Amino acid sequence: MIRRPVLLAGLALAAVNSIHAIDDVLDRVETALTFSAPDGRIRARVSGLVDLEGYRVQLPAPGVINTTDGSLLEPRLTVFLDAQLGPRAYIFAQARADHGFDPGEGAAEVRLDEFALRLAPWGRDGVALQIGRFATIVGNWATRHDSWASSFITAPLPYEYLTGVWDTEPIRTSNVLLQWSHLRPGLPARVTAIEKSLRIPIVWGPSYADGVMVTDAIGKFRYAFEAKLGSLSSRPEAWRHGREQRHHPTFSGHLAYRPNPAWQFGVSASGGSYLREFASRTVPAGYGRGDYRQLVLAGDAAYAWRHWQLWAEVYATRFEIPLVGNADTLAYYAEAKYKFTPQFFSAVRWNQQRFATIADRGGRTPWGHDVWRIDLAPGYRFTPHTQLKLQYSLQRGDSGQRDTTRTLATQLTVRF
Repeated sequence: MIRRPVLLAGLALAAVNSIHAIDDVLDRVETALTFSAPDGRIRARVSGLVDLEGYRVQLPAPGVINTTDGSLLEPRLTVFLDAQLGPRAYIFAQARADHGFDPGEGAAEVRLDEFALRLAPWGRDGVALQIGRFATIVGNWATRHDSWASSFITAPLPYEYLTGVWDTEPIRTSNVLLQWSHLRPGLPARVTAIEKSLRIPIVWGPSYADGVMVTDAIGKFRYAFEAKLGSLSSRPEAWRHGREQRHHPTFSGHLAYRPNPAWQFGVSASGGSYLREFASRTVPAGYGRGDYRQLVLAGDAAYAWRHWQLWAEVYATRFEIPLVGNADTLAYYAEAKYKFTPQFFSAVRWNQQRFATIADRGGRTPWGHDVWRIDLAPGYRFTPHTQLKLQYSLQRGDSGQRDTTRTLATQLTVRF
């Protein structure tokens, strides 16, 4: 059950001495990848993360993890570019080499996940305009989701729990929705074999979709609005085909309030079509893709004090389904991190998602499995460039014949 992650952890620990030996080299690489014009008006920096992840899960694999034998070893290279062009222009980009955005998704590939230009005509204290492909402004997890900043290896439940809603085909009856949500038998075997690749969560990871964003700060408040070619639930494959949503953009907004350096509170709202373009041919007569909307109202909070850091988010989501009704769900998580020493930390996260009822056969029934998950993650930062994390997760709900599903993961990260 735990052999591969434990083996990876052992190999990681054995490599620590070697990593210490090359730490000075990484410092020099970091310096070499920083560029600056003589007058200091143009500055650029290339940085990156090398991750080696191991997973051991009970089948069926939960969330967006893709494995048929319960084991997975996932290497990943992420390269960032940050460039400041004078006081009013900033460019950033992120490229990845891995086996797909989600663990074990497919064959090896290289992708450009983010690239954007931010313009601030009035400097840092004024309105800023951003255009390109970038993470969503909704919530607070997207701002700290990379492997070095996050306390965990997997995303919180709202970002990876797959609901019974598909983005490839509209739902026509309540019976179909309950089948796709694993509440009612009847899916053909050929569909069951691939249906995990068709379901969508509330938010798919950081939701890197093409779009434009406007942001500004007013006193203790900061607001941001974005228009994107993809809903919050859009999948990584769809991010690279933004033209699909050019007639049905998603509009989102976030308002943050920071009363003091320790606290920050935020509210978000979002609305847009969740169906992909090729699903149009199967939409019932009299309706269009614009009638299949995902509406989200969210809240977030963050707190930091001494050795403690706390985060929380809640998502109230509605998938509008003509001929069936509204499919509502509520998901949230609360996360706490404590630093025992400057190098050793540990984190715990409680996640839960609940489903409302829909009309079915003269009555009402929940349209999804209520689910909860607890994540425990100790971590150790050996040097300013190397970090090791372990994670144990216990999940109840949507686990086939099993009441609970356990996941053990390990992640070694080298930063340059």
